[in-house]
Amino acid sequence: MRADGTKLKNVDPMYKVAAHIMKERIDAMNMVTIEFPYEPIQAYVNKTRKEGRAVSHMAVIVAAYLQTAAEYPEINRFIVNKKAYARNEYSVAMVVLKGESGHGTMSKMYFELTDDVFEVNRKIEEYVEENRNSPDNNGTEKMIKFLLSVPGLLTFGVPFFMFLDRYGLLPKKIIDMSPFHNSLAISNLISIRSNATYHHCYNFGTTSIFMTMGNLKEVPKKQGDEIVLEKVLPLAITMDERICSGAYFAAAIRKMGKFLKNPELLESPPEKIVADPGIKIRKKKK
Repeated sequence: MRADGTKLKNVDPMYKVAAHIMKERIDAMNMVTIEFPYEPIQAYVNKTRKEGRAVSHMAVIVAAYLQTAAEYPEINRFIVNKKAYARNEYSVAMVVLKGESGHGTMSKMYFELTDDVFEVNRKIEEYVEENRNSPDNNGTEKMIKFLLSVPGLLTFGVPFFMFLDRYGLLPKKIIDMSPFHNSLAISNLISIRSNATYHHCYNFGTTSIFMTMGNLKEVPKKQGDEIVLEKVLPLAITMDERICSGAYFAAAIRKMGKFLKNPELLESPPEKIVADPGIKIRKKKK
C-alpha cells in the first residue's frame, strides 16, 4: 500500500488493460478547453469584497473543483506502475511567482472535502504569502537544494526517487514535499497575460489533472433573437484518461460548471461526499 493512496480492486477491466497499453501518463493525456461564464464569478468576487471577506478567482475555481471531487471521487485517482489508486488526501499544486523576477516556485496545499470557499481562500492566501516571501522555506525548494548540494546526487537521486515511487516505497515526507504528487495542478496564466495552455501531466508522481486559467475571451451567444458577446474564462485541462471514463469526467465538469455559475453554493460544505469503495480520506492539517 502506498502512503498517499490505496490500490483499487474493482477497476473496470477495460481500464486495467488500458494501463498496460498506455504505460506512461504522457501516453494517456486527453486535452480539452472548457469555457465557463466569467460574469457570475466576477460578480461573486465583487460581492465578497464589499462584504469585507474577499474571495479570489482562484479560490472560486479550486473550491468548485473540491466540491466536484467530493461527489466524483474518480477524478482523484491516479495510475502508477500500471495500477490504479484512490488518493486518500486532497492536495493542489500551484506556481507562485517570486517578486518581479518572473521566476516561480511550486509547492502544494492540502484541503479537506468539507472546506468551504472561505476556508479555501484562506489556505490559498497563506500559501501564496509563504511562498512569495519565503520561497526557500518550502519543502520543494529544500529538496531541490539538497539534490544540488552534492555533485552527482541529482543524477542518482531522481532515478532513485522514481524507482521508490514506482513500487510504492517513496516516504510520505518526500511525497509531502513533492509538487508532482497531487490531486490537481493549477496555474493562473492570466497573471502573465497568457492564453490557456495545455500543460503535460508528469510521468513522475501522481498528477492526473492539470488546469490552466487563460486570458478572458468573448464568445458569441444567442440571447432571444439576438447574438450577444459573452465573456468567458477558458480552462485548459489535461487529464490522464486512465483514471475514469470520458462520460464520468464530462459529468464532473458539468457539475463544476454549476458551482461556477452560482458560486454562493460554495459557501457551504458539500451536500454529500462520495468515496471509492473501501477508501477513507485522511485528514491533513496545514
